[in-house]
Amino acid sequence: MDKHIIFEDEQIRAIFLKGSSDELIFSFGDLITRAKGLSINAEKSLHKYNFNVIGIMPKQKSWFPESSMREMFAQIQELIAPFKTRIGYGGSMGGYAVIKYSNLLDLQRVVALVPQYSIDPEDVEDLRYNMFFHPKHNANMRILPQDVAAEREYIVVYDPYCAEDRAHYLKLEQVLPEIQTLNLPFTGHDAIAVLASSELLHDFLLHKFDASYFYRKIRQVKKNSKFYYRKVIENLLPRHRNALGSILVNNDLQLDSQFFDAKLKHNLLRELLRNKQVSHQDLLKLGIQVNLPQENRSQLLDCFGHGLVFNVISQKIESYAASAIALNHKFLIPIFAKGSGLVQISMNDERFVVAMNDRQVMKLFKEQDALTVGMHPLVIKKYSNFYLLSYKHLNLSNNEYGSHQFVEDTPETAQFMTQPEQVSVL
Repeated sequence: MDKHIIFEDEQIRAIFLKGSSDELIFSFGDLITRAKGLSINAEKSLHKYNFNVIGIMPKQKSWFPESSMREMFAQIQELIAPFKTRIGYGGSMGGYAVIKYSNLLDLQRVVALVPQYSIDPEDVEDLRYNMFFHPKHNANMRILPQDVAAEREYIVVYDPYCAEDRAHYLKLEQVLPEIQTLNLPFTGHDAIAVLASSELLHDFLLHKFDASYFYRKIRQVKKNSKFYYRKVIENLLPRHRNALGSILVNNDLQLDSQFFDAKLKHNLLRELLRNKQVSHQDLLKLGIQVNLPQENRSQLLDCFGHGLVFNVISQKIESYAASAIALNHKFLIPIFAKGSGLVQISMNDERFVVAMNDRQVMKLFKEQDALTVGMHPLVIKKYSNFYLLSYKHLNLSNNEYGSHQFVEDTPETAQFMTQPEQVSVL
C-alpha cells in the first residue's frame, strides 16, 4: 500500500494513499479516529476500490482549524492539481470539515454524516462538543455562505429525532444552497458505525443521487449492523415496547456480553419480561448470560410440537401451543424433564408431585406432603430418543387437540420430546 504524509502540523496530519481512480477522495477523520501513524478514515473501504485518497486526520479535538487547513492546502496544490473530480467524505467532526472546506478544496460532492455546524456555544448549544471550543483555534468556525457553493452537491445523513444533531442540521439548512438529505431514524449520532459498508461508501462517493436507491442500500446495511439494532433498541424502548420482541424474532443477532451497558441491559431485560415470554435464545441474542436453577431441564413436547402442561383449572395433563401457554402461564404450568423420575411442576415457588388414582383422577401434592390412599405418582421415564409418562403399566398418549389418555403400549403419540426451558422470571 503506497501512502505517505504530505502535510503535518500540531493540529492535523494529511496522508496520501495512491490509487488508480480518476477521482481524488478527501476523507476526514472524526473525534474517535484521530491521527495514528498512517491510518486514514475509512481506509479499508477506500483502498478496496483503489481510490486515490488524501486522509486528513485530526491530531487534537480542535475541529480542523482554518489556519491549519489553509496551510495544508497551500502545500498540496501541486499534488491535487491533476484531479478534476474531487469528493469529500467525513462524519461528525469530519462531517463539519468536509462541508466547511468544500470551496477551499473544490469538492464536487460532499458526503457528511451527522455533521456539526459549529461547536461554538454562541452558535449552537451542544453539550457534547461545546467543551472543545477554543477561541483561538475555532474563531469564526461556523459554516458561512462563502464556504459553500451551489454547484457542489451536499449529501447529509443524520437522525432527525436526535435533538442535538437536528439543531446543527437546521443551521446547515440556512447556509447550504441545497441539501440532499438521508434520514437515519433512531440511530442517534452513530450513523458512521451503523453504515460501515465498503459498497455503501462507494455508492455515497460515486453513485448518482437517488434517494430511493440510497434508502434501499441503507436498509440492506442496517439489517446486518449490530450498532443499528443497539441504537434502535435504546431509542425505541421507552416509546415502542413491543418492537423489541419483533427485533429478536426477525433478526439473527449474536451480541457479546459487553455490547450493552449495564443500565440498558437492565432495562432491556425488564421490558422483555414485561411484554413476552423470554427464551434463553432471546437472551443469548442480546449477549445476556444467565444461569438458571433449572438450566439442565427441558420442557416436554408432544409429537405435534405442543407443550405438555398441567392445567390447574381442569386438573389434567394437556398440551397447548407455546403462544397459549405464554398467555395463560398462571393456569397452564409446563412440565419439564431432565431424566427419569416423578412428574412434578413448580407453582407459586413450590414444587408439586402430580399423582393419579385408578379412576384417572389427578391431584397435586406438595413435594413434602404424604399421598392420600389410592393415589400414585406419575413417573417420567427417559429413553434414548424420547420420554414416557406412566401410571403403573399405562403410558400417557395425546391427540392433536391436546387431550390425553393412558394406553398400554407406546405409540408415537405417547412419546414426548424436549425443548429448552423458557425464562419467565427475573
